[in-house]
Amino acid sequence: MANAKKDSAMSSLLAGTVAGALIKTKLQLQGSVQLPPVDLKTQGIPGLYRGLTPMLTGNAAKAGVRFLTYDSIKARLRDSSGNLTMGRMMLAGLCAGIVEGGLVVAPAEAVKTRLIHDQCMPRQRFGGTADCVRDIFSRGSGVRTLYRGVASVMARQGANSCVRFAAYDSLKQALVARTGRAVSGPEAFALGMCAGIITVYATMPLDVVKTRMQAGAAAEYRGSLHCFASVVSSEGPAALWKGATPRLARLMFSGAIVFAVYEEAMKMMR
Repeated sequence: MANAKKDSAMSSLLAGTVAGALIKTKLQLQGSVQLPPVDLKTQGIPGLYRGLTPMLTGNAAKAGVRFLTYDSIKARLRDSSGNLTMGRMMLAGLCAGIVEGGLVVAPAEAVKTRLIHDQCMPRQRFGGTADCVRDIFSRGSGVRTLYRGVASVMARQGANSCVRFAAYDSLKQALVARTGRAVSGPEAFALGMCAGIITVYATMPLDVVKTRMQAGAAAEYRGSLHCFASVVSSEGPAALWKGATPRLARLMFSGAIVFAVYEEAMKMMR
């Protein structure tokens, strides 16, 4: 990923933020939440982009935090020759995901989920992101609401980053070793797409649990482990991979775009 000697922490943060801001436009709830479909006659084109503001903001912030944390930890885990083993790549990715999950993803997705739900209702309560946040805190349990299901969010993000960064970096190292040059933009795009595919199927169960813990029916679960066991016992193990196909399409391209943009942004800042 980043050049251990030349890349500063600010470069990692800015490159990751730029990359994160360019992905995710259509935002939908997954899992057990049942919402009425978007009615273009009444909601218009903006209905297709419900929850866009908090997710774009959160996505840019979490990508910046993710790359900053990953590059910082990875730099400290290199051996005296500057090499990094697969296990250390995975550890750095795991830490990056946990940090972004706790600092950014949990509160951002809590706001996004409520906005999506509200904008699908006949009578809407919120005029926008600011109204939603004010409402959450006016009820006296703002922090608790924003961090509902945070353990499952951190587990999901940690697993995602662990798999995605390790897959991308290992594929990138193999390509660089074979060609003897830095990866190009199209190559980074292709490697990011491959890393996204691997990430989806390896982490789908955690994503299902996280979504259900943040959904309206979360009160029926005592915690993430209880949610996991309930899904398996009532719906079967295959339910843990529900929504894999749409998530695959999203993560394939988001992974491709974010790594390609990140690499180009880092080249520019070098």
